[in-house]
Amino acid sequence: MNDVNKKKVGWKQKLFHELIEYWINVVYLALFFGVFTNYRRLIMAEYQISYVHYGIGLIKALVFAKVIMIGGFLRLGQKLESKSLIFPTLYKAVVFSILVGLFSVLEHTVRGLLHGRGVAEGFNELISKGTDELLAGCLVIFFVFIPFFAFKELGRLLGENKIRDVFFRRTSAKGGDLSELKKN
Repeated sequence: MNDVNKKKVGWKQKLFHELIEYWINVVYLALFFGVFTNYRRLIMAEYQISYVHYGIGLIKALVFAKVIMIGGFLRLGQKLESKSLIFPTLYKAVVFSILVGLFSVLEHTVRGLLHGRGVAEGFNELISKGTDELLAGCLVIFFVFIPFFAFKELGRLLGENKIRDVFFRRTSAKGGDLSELKKN
């Protein structure tokens, strides 16, 4: 195989890997947003308030997964990767929660523009939700990102294939001996 073919295969493999990672992120976030949307609907149903924003969770999952990928390309949160696993996990959860918060501000601003209300009106719509709801949303996102980035950091540390094997490969009946994985 010559160098040109190696570059093409490398490029295709990288693209395939990035697409797989993107869709894994989308599925995780879509499941979370779906559960959270259903929770919100059930709470509001207690007060006879209808809630019909089911598609928003999927759209947010698609967009936030892309925001996470862009943040990864920009190497956000990688300066603590030589520390104990808890530090890069929490740091990335904070950084990406802030990034998602900034994106939410941008989203409301653009929504105001698209509906012909202007930038200020879109921003006012975001503020009108109230600081309690905004802070609660940020807090929920932060705690959703902790296990998300913990698994990503474990994958980075141990290797993605080993993490996949631990979760999706059958272990022996001798109490789940993972010594085979350590050899790989």
